[in-house]
Amino acid sequence: MVTKGLLTFASHPIIAATGVVTGPLENKSPFVSLFDKVYDDERGKLTTNEQGHAKLMEDACMIALSKVDKLPADADFLLIGDLINQMTPSSFCASSLQIPYIGMFSACATSVSSLLTAALLTEVGMSSCSIAGSGSQHNAVERQFRYPVEYGSQTPATAQWTVTAAGVAAVTPNKEGFPSIVSGTIGRVVDLGITNPFKMGAAMAPAAADTLLRHLKGHGRKVNHYDAIITGDLGKIGFELYKKLLEKEKFDTTSNLRDAGAEFYGGNPDFQAGASGAGCSAAIYFSDVYAKLMAGEYKRVLLIATGSLLSPVTFQQGETIPCIAHAVELMMK
Repeated sequence: MVTKGLLTFASHPIIAATGVVTGPLENKSPFVSLFDKVYDDERGKLTTNEQGHAKLMEDACMIALSKVDKLPADADFLLIGDLINQMTPSSFCASSLQIPYIGMFSACATSVSSLLTAALLTEVGMSSCSIAGSGSQHNAVERQFRYPVEYGSQTPATAQWTVTAAGVAAVTPNKEGFPSIVSGTIGRVVDLGITNPFKMGAAMAPAAADTLLRHLKGHGRKVNHYDAIITGDLGKIGFELYKKLLEKEKFDTTSNLRDAGAEFYGGNPDFQAGASGAGCSAAIYFSDVYAKLMAGEYKRVLLIATGSLLSPVTFQQGETIPCIAHAVELMMK
């Protein structure tokens, strides 16, 4: 059977620069020295969480643009998304930047779906510079899907902490000395019947395994083809389930498997099963992973961002949680 959803980029668009901005709690991350900017206030000194969310994304975009010596007027497309109803933080960010805007939603997998879309626009010659990425703000997201933040309810050990972070990439045509986007795989929705939003990692693990196996088979790759295969935000519990699913498929779960959610807070038990949120994978991919590619520590990586496609309405109605995972392969020449 032919594997569907495969993308190959013959022109090898590049990630010319990145921008990562986080909230104050994220200074507890072992990756904090790689973040471009860390707020000392969750709302960025604005009135609401949602305003702070939009500002977080705007700052990340401006940082990435500045690194390629461009202004918002120089960018062809803005491809960003978040988890808030109708992605209003992204839309307010787009209103401020005035870059032609396509709102992207793959939940926490948006970091990769936006990057793939930017690469496609570049591949067909319709973009010389696109900004792609995603973001999340802890308080804004948590009060949508769980209890009101002010309620201070106890959460189980399976719960993950939604990060306050935004990460974006400036995608341009090929140029030597930068990581190239060489291939990708669009995920399929996988739903195994989980309804508990405090078990996101378990819900997303099957989608991550499905996309990885389809990518390897479809593109003719082996696990040792990559220096690292990095999932988005499965967290400690979801990451272990993901590896068990791969082992059932006779997949060698070697040390090149990583998970941004499990690593984001360095295993700090205050954050229970780890990190999540649309800004989780974006922040790690566009800081730590990008830095390792630029330094030559990584030559080829596979990024698999995972997302839970629920809404406040479907959760309140007791619906299951459909999940998605998208993959993008980066190579440093």
